[in-house]
Amino acid sequence: MEMETKKRLLLVEDEETLRSTLRMNFELEGYDVTTAVRGSEALERIRGARFDGIVLDVMLPDVDGFTICETIRLEGDRTPVLFLTARSTPADRVRGLRAGDDYLGKPFDLQELLLRVEKLTSRNNGEAPSPATAFCRFGTNTVDFVTYEFTGQRGQTKRLTQREMLLLRLLTERPNEVVSREEILQKVWGYDVFPTTRTIDNFIVAFRKYFEPDPQNPRHFQSVRGVGYTFIP
Repeated sequence: MEMETKKRLLLVEDEETLRSTLRMNFELEGYDVTTAVRGSEALERIRGARFDGIVLDVMLPDVDGFTICETIRLEGDRTPVLFLTARSTPADRVRGLRAGDDYLGKPFDLQELLLRVEKLTSRNNGEAPSPATAFCRFGTNTVDFVTYEFTGQRGQTKRLTQREMLLLRLLTERPNEVVSREEILQKVWGYDVFPTTRTIDNFIVAFRKYFEPDPQNPRHFQSVRGVGYTFIP
């Protein structure tokens, strides 16, 4: 008789007493629990292992929980995320539910949390992105975010670098919306790298060469002076 494999849970919480209490209760429920205290530590854990679910505080010492979730989604990770946080304004809840899968405010009932996590980890997620999010078409261009390959103007086929892929995905998944330079630097370059905004400009110039019929008069990738960049399908 084969032993049942424990579900793997990542618990991200900076308050020590709560973290210890939750870990004990999750382990009593049969989960294999990994913990993280800082946002940067959580990103390292997520990128280095596969989890069946993530319980994620929002207010962390460095990278906040919303940014962590939005970053891993940008990278194609669909591991189910439950936000467990004292931030419970309507705007916070909307942002959390858009980025993640569930949202529970503090203080909370332990049995409710355990039931929510049980349902969360039972979902068939944490695998490859769905075709809808893995493939993008605009104009005569096609982009495969799984293989990093694209077919651009004049039919040329090339491969994006990982950072080009992340920036392109961030922009194309938010069409007609201005994405600030600060958000791009945080989500594409990360918490411990500090490039200049000129670096982003260089990437946008490359995108125009790849995808614009007339790079000097771009239609798809436009700069918004003093703010950031926008993608127009």
